[in-house]
Amino acid sequence: MRYTRGMYTYEYPRPAFSADAVVLRDGAGGREVLLIRRGAEPYMGRWALPGGFVEEVERPAHAARRELAEETGLRPAGELTQLGAYAEPGRDPRGWIVTAVYVVELGPDEDAAVEGGDDAAEAAWFPVDGLPSPLAFDHADIVADALAGRVR
Repeated sequence: MRYTRGMYTYEYPRPAFSADAVVLRDGAGGREVLLIRRGAEPYMGRWALPGGFVEEVERPAHAARRELAEETGLRPAGELTQLGAYAEPGRDPRGWIVTAVYVVELGPDEDAAVEGGDDAAEAAWFPVDGLPSPLAFDHADIVADALAGRVR
């Protein structure tokens, strides 16, 4: 089978590419993670990590930082560290989508105010031991990997 994209034909299919951010902080009640409530399908209304599709000439880390700002208003000062790539078949009902995941830890003096924006209906901090369930996509696994320091 051959796959055509634009003016090129490939022997193998091409996945879509996204980038997600796991943002952590030490809150008043302990460790917290930032989530957005999805304002669009798939999984409309479910909580998820901030993230979205990588633009054609964009680096994945830049896409993660851009999506984080668009969906939550947050612009962390710290470095985004790549956790890994997630590409399990069926992880996204829209098709074969590979995501690069980045982790960033907010410093104690950083502004952690967030507000839902773009396609996020809401943004909020959750204690890591009290995450809403189920999270969209494979985001529960991704958060667990980030908290355990498991790199993929």
